[in-house]
Amino acid sequence: MQPARVPSIVVHGGAGADPADADEFRAGVRGAVLAGWTVLGAGGSALDAVEAAVLALEDHPRFNAGRGSVLTSAGTVEMDASIMEGDRLSCGAVAAVSRIANPITLARRVMQETPHVLLAGEGALAFARAQGLPECDPQSLVTERQRARHQARLVPTAKGTVGAVALDRSGTIAAATSTGGTSGKLPGRVGDSALIGCGTYADSTLGGVSCTGDGEAIIRVVLAREALHYLKDADDPDYAARVAVDLLVEEGLGQGGLILLDWRGRIGWAHSTRLMPVALMSPTLGEPRVPF
Repeated sequence: MQPARVPSIVVHGGAGADPADADEFRAGVRGAVLAGWTVLGAGGSALDAVEAAVLALEDHPRFNAGRGSVLTSAGTVEMDASIMEGDRLSCGAVAAVSRIANPITLARRVMQETPHVLLAGEGALAFARAQGLPECDPQSLVTERQRARHQARLVPTAKGTVGAVALDRSGTIAAATSTGGTSGKLPGRVGDSALIGCGTYADSTLGGVSCTGDGEAIIRVVLAREALHYLKDADDPDYAARVAVDLLVEEGLGQGGLILLDWRGRIGWAHSTRLMPVALMSPTLGEPRVPF
């Protein structure tokens, strides 16, 4: 029998966070990591933990996911999300969805209730209805801050995303990522957060990753999977995260960051932007660490 692992969890609030709002981001990621840790601390699964953490961030209006998502060029919200469990490489994702306040839960349903990996647009909404997930008024997802940014036609930002990676006592690793995408994007645009291997990846024999940043650049270098390749070679989460972000900048020609957790529970993260809110928790910490 495999010995029990020491549970750990790490969350991020996006590589495009404004340093002027650091206190608000700090409180948000702290609350999210506690939501996930409550699950792990009670003996729950890594999959439940990352969903709980990302749900907390989707519900927080200051993060670019769920309520608080940036707007498309048409002034609407379209969200992407993915989730993965690393024992069997089970995964699910949704893209360009609206009317669903918590796309991460819908992504998990895709993983668990269909033979597919990714559903998009109206097909994803029809599936959500068939699953009995609550539907919301799309305008309820639009915050005054994002409406004002859209009306002012501010320069698009592409780096807001939220994510979590967790290890549970059984040794299972799970990862999840959710986003409203890039502000001012064309309707129908799909970014890395919906693409397994790009924005999200988990393999319980290696680790789990959640990425944030310029989605097109992350897709070009398949960043999440590449980060685990670096981890396998170096056996150093911090090094793997740093080298992966270097790849994003040098070959993907974009900016961003990622969080990474290995099979031992060691955590690494890196970013090329000014700020990436991060919070982590494990039994040895006693309380959440929010290192930014």
